[in-house]
Amino acid sequence: MTELRCRKGETLDEAKEEDRAQDKREEADNKDPSGPCTEENEGTNEGDTKDNSKSESKVLEQPEKKCRRRSTFMQQLVRGVFGCVAAVTCGVLYAAYLSAYHDRKFWFSARQELEREITFQAGSGMYYYYYKHMIAAPSFQRGFYELTVDNRTVSGQTINAVERLSLYPELLTSFTYKLFDADDMVEPIYFYIGMVFGLQAVYVTALFVSSWVLSRTWVAGMLAVAWYVINRPDTTRVDEAVPLRENWALPYFSCQVAALTGYLCNSISSATEMLCFLMMSAVTFIFLLVWEHSHYVLFVQALCLFLLDSFDLVPPRKVADMHKLYLSCLLAAYWCQFQNSALLSSPLLSLLFGCTLARYFQQNMKRGPVVARIIKLFLHFYLVFTTSITFNYLIKKVLPVTESDFILKFLEAKFGLNTTTDFVTNFLLCQDGFQRPGQDLFLRLTQASVLPFYFLVLAVCSLSTLESIFKRLRGQPMKDKVKLEDGRIAEHPEVSYHVFHTLLFGGLALLFDGTKYLWTPYVCVFTAFGVCSPKMWMTLFKWLNLKSLDPVVLSLTLSTAVPTIICFSLWREYCPRVMSELADLQEFYDPDTVELINWIKTQAPIAAVFAGSPQLLGTVKLCSGSIVTSLPLYSDIGLLRKTEDPFQVYAMRSPEEVYKILTSQKTNYVIIEEAICNELSQNRGCRIKDLLDISNGHVVYDKGEMYSFSKYGRFCNEIKMNYSPYTNYFTRVFWNRSYHVYKVNSVISFQY
Repeated sequence: MTELRCRKGETLDEAKEEDRAQDKREEADNKDPSGPCTEENEGTNEGDTKDNSKSESKVLEQPEKKCRRRSTFMQQLVRGVFGCVAAVTCGVLYAAYLSAYHDRKFWFSARQELEREITFQAGSGMYYYYYKHMIAAPSFQRGFYELTVDNRTVSGQTINAVERLSLYPELLTSFTYKLFDADDMVEPIYFYIGMVFGLQAVYVTALFVSSWVLSRTWVAGMLAVAWYVINRPDTTRVDEAVPLRENWALPYFSCQVAALTGYLCNSISSATEMLCFLMMSAVTFIFLLVWEHSHYVLFVQALCLFLLDSFDLVPPRKVADMHKLYLSCLLAAYWCQFQNSALLSSPLLSLLFGCTLARYFQQNMKRGPVVARIIKLFLHFYLVFTTSITFNYLIKKVLPVTESDFILKFLEAKFGLNTTTDFVTNFLLCQDGFQRPGQDLFLRLTQASVLPFYFLVLAVCSLSTLESIFKRLRGQPMKDKVKLEDGRIAEHPEVSYHVFHTLLFGGLALLFDGTKYLWTPYVCVFTAFGVCSPKMWMTLFKWLNLKSLDPVVLSLTLSTAVPTIICFSLWREYCPRVMSELADLQEFYDPDTVELINWIKTQAPIAAVFAGSPQLLGTVKLCSGSIVTSLPLYSDIGLLRKTEDPFQVYAMRSPEEVYKILTSQKTNYVIIEEAICNELSQNRGCRIKDLLDISNGHVVYDKGEMYSFSKYGRFCNEIKMNYSPYTNYFTRVFWNRSYHVYKVNSVISFQY
């Protein structure tokens, strides 16, 4: 009974104290109606007891915390709203700039429909042809079916154009155009390029967000966008060839990288984490659909995450979730792309299998002393890569994948491990995208001031990442919250990811010039983050061990002063150049090609089959709809092999041999281009006629010089003489300064 009474008395005393505190709270609110954000100590009595003063201070701390939280929330809200407005504004302005520049460059609005279509260069016009086909189809279902059983494109073949050419962007764009009944509002060609430019706005906005999330300041986003626009020749090809697949795909990849950057952050809520994961799932699936090379890009990204997980720089749970995301998106894209075997034989799926198997067998890899963990790490690398290579080999043996042997031979020739006379391999090696970048790339990046700061940021972040890896090997866990004073920028997983991202893609850019469009945009993002982040400067000053100045104050000062100086110098130097690009009227006019297309549309039969170079045949297919012998599609080995036969008109072959090759493809007309027949280039080994001579065995090497020799003259020159036996097999029906069109005679007439 005594014990119960004591507890009851304590409860009554606590209730009385709470009543007194509540009364004092009400009195304070009545005395100061301005709210809890004003000074709270004015209404207190100095003669109160110590117990009352302590309870009062506890009570008054609560509204003070609420006030701080409310002010912090309002600051973050204002900062977030302003940053979002700035990001969207940058994207919209960039899209408007692209539209104006495109109109000025090609004089687009003043052209006829045929001349507008010819501006789709680099063989990208064939994609727009399928968009026109879907617009003209009586229904979406009918147009889609005709594309899946297309026998009006490549001579003698029925192809699934949706799968072969990744035509989902054209399907979606045409469906949207017909859904909103936009015939009366905008022309189909303007709607098409408007969709591409709109995606470029999304691209720039996502780059802005990535740099913003990394640095926690929207100034970094604006600096990243400025560098991206200034270095446009090295960051995008949208102003050269609008319908290219990468112009549709890379904006989705940038959104995926931005969402992944936020997902890897330690200080995000579960709701934000789920939002980032859902966004990554959606854009990764779309990215796989719209570009045939997307799984290679995701393989490099998965390799970055594999390294982060191996060095314990990211929570294993998030890496496991990303593996599930990759697998689900691959399977969904495999189903939507008509069981495309290239996705199942992709290195991405093999890496996922190897990582999953290694994680199952090495559950205690990240435990033990330093030496043991290093040995386990090497075993982990060995197990993952050997398992992945074995799995990929078995998949290619089971599935009918024909590209694997060709890719291996191509890489051997690229790195000088083997030589080949194969025309397709040498033809690809001579393409600009597969060659090493020139010094002018780094010169342009240096002149725009992005490369010097990039090396500084990369050096600091890379050394900090190595420091974090060493600490993980010694058993030190990663901190969830890192203060500015700690000077450990690589303790943030999103920063470590971008270090590996820029290193791997940078290595690819040093080997293949075409991959610079995957590297340089994130060079701008990474560099802008570094110069605007106090944590990067603090990490540097921690190593320098500054004592004369406060490193925290100096870091905050430099993170504001350096971006300001850079932005001012860029504005002063490059803003007049950008505005002058919009002021110049560049006349793009190709009268010879227009004359050729008009002749084909008016004089050639509808069912006629044309042979020629792939780039020209893409334009012929777009503007006239005629059947062609090959397409400018370098990702399909089967179609690439078909390009060698029409190119034989530039070789040193007999008219009988060329006639048999063309008739085997049911060719009715062959187009000979003066630019290829009389090509003058410093790199003689990469001319079309040189590649054909090497493939046909018509090359003689004498004292380091290469000479072509055959008992027949070069076909494209000999046929212009109009003498027998060339006139027996071919009849010239059209010519101008750039093109000669010959009809392949169905009945051979022998004339002497």
